[in-house]
Amino acid sequence: MLTVDFDRLGIGPSVKVIDVGCGAGRHAFEAYRRGADVVAFDRDASELRSVDAILRAMAEAGEAPATASAKAVLGDALGLPYADETFDCVIASEILEHVPQDDAAVVELVRVLKVGGTLAVSVPRWLPERVCWLLSDEYHSNEGGHVRIYRASELRDKITGGGMELTHAHHAHALHSPFWWLKCAVGVSKSEHPAVAAYHKLLVWDLMRRPKVTQLAESLLNPLVGKSVVMYFTKLDAAENEAAQGYSVASV
Repeated sequence: MLTVDFDRLGIGPSVKVIDVGCGAGRHAFEAYRRGADVVAFDRDASELRSVDAILRAMAEAGEAPATASAKAVLGDALGLPYADETFDCVIASEILEHVPQDDAAVVELVRVLKVGGTLAVSVPRWLPERVCWLLSDEYHSNEGGHVRIYRASELRDKITGGGMELTHAHHAHALHSPFWWLKCAVGVSKSEHPAVAAYHKLLVWDLMRRPKVTQLAESLLNPLVGKSVVMYFTKLDAAENEAAQGYSVASV
């Protein structure tokens, strides 16, 4: 299940991509399939071992072009071990809501991105997330859990203040919002609850089959209750950034 729209990223052969906070690796796998040179980056060693195994299996099965490369790297998003302007594309999907020092993380995401490159960021959307927090403390009050709820404008301003230009935004995963509301209502840990299990079965069916009816329903519902907000930014050069800041000040 991809949150980021890869058709907007221009990822292909020889493009350098880092998936920061890659988790189970879904976005790293897609970038690799498209021929990119990929770094799957995360602080969870156990998760990374699984990601590395899948990347190796993909290479052996020929699921990625022979010219592509992929590796799993353990580290902290607050100190990415790469030089300035290393990557053509940086993906940070559903991680900033977990990071207490999110401003420092944003600085790092921007720092390693090349001028003209694309940063794709997603976080839980304010309204669906707020409902989850109201229904359940267990949902967010745990080690490594969500530490904040973003408004889209707040996230946009954090990133554009670092020399970035917002180019597009959209919402995703509307069918997942009711699922999480249901889980929060009955108990996040109660995955075997009949209603939760039935809804999860529906989501798995949708993921595997992608029927037109659910694709249409999600596209109609995303603007209303999409679980995630996704933003795409381009890194400006010094002159462009100065001009953009000047326009911003003049227009206030």
